[in-house]
Amino acid sequence: MSSQPLLQTTANKRIALPVRVEPKVFFANERTFLSWLSFAVVLGGLSVGLLNFGDRVGKISAGLFTLVAISTMGYALSIYHWRASAIRRRGSGPYDDRLGPSILCFVLLGAIVTNFALRMFY
Repeated sequence: MSSQPLLQTTANKRIALPVRVEPKVFFANERTFLSWLSFAVVLGGLSVGLLNFGDRVGKISAGLFTLVAISTMGYALSIYHWRASAIRRRGSGPYDDRLGPSILCFVLLGAIVTNFALRMFY
């Protein structure tokens, strides 16, 4: 959607009409936020399972997965507020974030590799 007002011409007169934002845009933002939170809760559940039923290596891995889950929640909240304010202001431009999910995937990969490395060598 464009943030530029629609221009309607009538008899050599241009009238600026505000751009209408569909309610489904706000709901899509909220749905994406809830999806990220669902992922963070599953990851937190994994870390609680490792913490309760794991040994020393499991507790270290549980700490790493807890940090990743908390950072996922923080990321989801910040992106949700950023998108909501951009939609309210009718800001132009893409609302997607290409850097955040990639960084989150690499951090999660690092936690998994650390878990395997500790299992192998500790």
